[in-house]
Amino acid sequence: MKDAKRHEMPALPASERIKTFDEVALGFTWQLAKEEAERCLNCKNPPCVSGCPVGVRIPDFIAKIKSGDIDGAADIIRLDNNLPAICGRVCPQESQCEALCVRKAKLGGSVAIGALERYAADNSARYDVHAPTARAGIKVAVVGSGPASLSCAADLARAGVKVTVFEALHKAGGVLAYGIPQFRLPKEVVAREIENVKALGVEIILNAVIGKSLFIDELLEDFDAVFIGSGAGLPSFLGVEGENLNGVYSANEYLTRINLMGAYKDGAATPISRAKRVVVVGAGNVAMDSARCAVRLGAETHLVYRRSRAEMPARAEEIERAEEEGVKFDLLVNPVRILGDENGNVRGVRLIRMRLGEPDSSGRRSPHPVEGSEFEIACESVIVALGTTPNPLIKASMPSLETGRKGTLIVDEDGRTSVKKVYAGGDATTGAATVIMAMGAGKRAAKAILEDFRGKI
Repeated sequence: MKDAKRHEMPALPASERIKTFDEVALGFTWQLAKEEAERCLNCKNPPCVSGCPVGVRIPDFIAKIKSGDIDGAADIIRLDNNLPAICGRVCPQESQCEALCVRKAKLGGSVAIGALERYAADNSARYDVHAPTARAGIKVAVVGSGPASLSCAADLARAGVKVTVFEALHKAGGVLAYGIPQFRLPKEVVAREIENVKALGVEIILNAVIGKSLFIDELLEDFDAVFIGSGAGLPSFLGVEGENLNGVYSANEYLTRINLMGAYKDGAATPISRAKRVVVVGAGNVAMDSARCAVRLGAETHLVYRRSRAEMPARAEEIERAEEEGVKFDLLVNPVRILGDENGNVRGVRLIRMRLGEPDSSGRRSPHPVEGSEFEIACESVIVALGTTPNPLIKASMPSLETGRKGTLIVDEDGRTSVKKVYAGGDATTGAATVIMAMGAGKRAAKAILEDFRGKI
């Protein structure tokens, strides 16, 4: 298999994808999984592992797939990754583990590690929870039920800690439930992974808004420690005239209505714009998700971005799929005003063309407006996907928590905040980032909690 080329995961054709919210990527068959696993060189010092934020033992689990032991492969993955079926679908493996694969440059391309991880997680006939035989003497409250929180909770529970998760919404999963569309991450997959975490003894309490219905100080009266993994749910906007018109959505609201509340389904009680033409502002994964949802709701969809395609921060795979599905990319343009009609509804967007200057300190080329180049695009809806910051609710309810310029909680490298016995991780500390980075932060915080309370365990 020395020169064998990488196997790409089968997917629904674009002509079928745009008619359904069903999952796009179909997953490996056994034959494809076996052939791809056989491409792994089983390196003695595998660089791929160092590229994984949670340190999955990649050659070990792939070796199990080679031998046909799918349960064994899944067991190895779950030693380090509490949500493998999710990570196998949404992790940016191409810039992490697969980027460091020895085969990448000259040996047919990187091993499809993400696809193999998904295959093992989806096809394992059992789930070995590695449950503790004895309970520890401490209790930990976890705020939020997204990837950082679930990862922290699972690691603590395996160590025998009694963990209670408090989720503000009516469903657990955080961004996994409300932010990522069904066609990328089926909600039944999220539910299954959450059940696996609960099987460790983790309790999840829904409809509990920390900072409003309960406060961190109150949690510290009943728990030995608190982990805050409340994410970054506060959307950013353009700051231009017309953003208060009917038909303007933050990507957070738009995706929450679709993903969590099923607004795309016939007869859904949650309203959503069924515009003929939609403009999405931004070029990250959230922008691609929003644009691809709009296409499925029947809209001609334009994605506007002030830089060029080369600077788009979204995964290459998501950009390609959006383009295949008919999303029109209007690049090097920036909105200057959202236009409304006499009834307060969106009727269009005024844009200005941009040119890229010299690279700034981060290496990105800064965009500059081209004088006299303004033009308009007619539309009935605008979705703003320009990133998110943490909701200030928790900080407002506990002023002693130190925060950064954008409201992110300040923590040390192990997740300890400025308040004793309070830890944090994930998007609440970094701003919007990837699922796997949030999971890594949750694991580090769990380790810190176990170290700090070593005498009580």
